[in-house]
Amino acid sequence: MSRIGNNPIAIPEGVTIEINDSIISVKGKLGELTQEFSDVAVKVEDGQAWVTRPSDSKDHKAKHGLYRSLITNMVEGVSKGWTKELELVGVGYRASNQGQKLDLALGFSHNIVFDLAPEVQVETISEKGKNPIVKLTSHDKQLVGHIAAKIRSFRRPEPYKGKGIKFVGEILRRKAGKSA
Repeated sequence: MSRIGNNPIAIPEGVTIEINDSIISVKGKLGELTQEFSDVAVKVEDGQAWVTRPSDSKDHKAKHGLYRSLITNMVEGVSKGWTKELELVGVGYRASNQGQKLDLALGFSHNIVFDLAPEVQVETISEKGKNPIVKLTSHDKQLVGHIAAKIRSFRRPEPYKGKGIKFVGEILRRKAGKSA
């Protein structure tokens, strides 16, 4: 059984946590995040936040760990930020950005132009002889993950040659091709 919910959440300098009824808001140098919570109690003291549950029922145990992890991700997001990197593997696959518009050439008859949320910063890295990389950065972990998954869905990696959009460091299951 996981005991993640029992661990305290360290609050770094420059980060403030406010609790109003069932809404917690975390402010830091990179931004502000809010989250609703239920069935648990959150208290802040001595530079640490604690999440407690009212009973040992299955539902309360599940929410205890869930909200502790969500609050930890919020605190880390507003202090350090979250980054996801996507790699475009394939001949002629290119990526470029202008402001919040990401332009992807993925072997279709047309380029895909993807508008990003204003909270997410995008950077494209293209070096000769290497695959293009799209780097997404934000203070909101859920938003970065959602946008990265949406971009990856435009051209998922295929199992034979590995062509497509994959996360940097992702290991793909490869299949053998036709045997002669």
